[in-house]
Amino acid sequence: MDNNQPEGKKPIALNIVNAKSKHKGFGAGSIDLNNVSPVIIDGGEAVIDIGAMHAKSKVEKGIKFSANREDVPDGRQVWVVWVAVDRTPEGQSYGGITACEMWIDTEARRGWKILADHVNKLDSALKRRIILEGLGTAEKAALKSLLIAHNEDWWNGSSEELKAALS
Repeated sequence: MDNNQPEGKKPIALNIVNAKSKHKGFGAGSIDLNNVSPVIIDGGEAVIDIGAMHAKSKVEKGIKFSANREDVPDGRQVWVVWVAVDRTPEGQSYGGITACEMWIDTEARRGWKILADHVNKLDSALKRRIILEGLGTAEKAALKSLLIAHNEDWWNGSSEELKAALS
């Protein structure tokens, strides 16, 4: 593939999306990731971990992932939850929320996840869907507590469907 650009044209570059970027420039508006954050639920504790946007959360670092669940027989269940925030003239609220499962064996440095599921669930959160199948009562309680602690006004402005999904 020839990567030469005609003289005088600006080269096409990939946008890097992180906590500091505003995702402007080439491709801006196609997918706006500024309104979504990943939450990691591990051992009943929920934390916002921006590193999960690029599969580099604290629990994922140094782990070799496989698509075969049998490769991680002694793993623990960890969840990535995508939380999208709605911004309206009335204020902000939690709009979409989806959960993705992974299994991690920290000692063996092995893990299991289905990357396509993580991408599809991120897309669903951006489309303001609520998909929390598989989350247990403790995980839902930890997530609800984190969302309220992070911004109670956003929680209060959220849909009844979202609140009910975490009850």
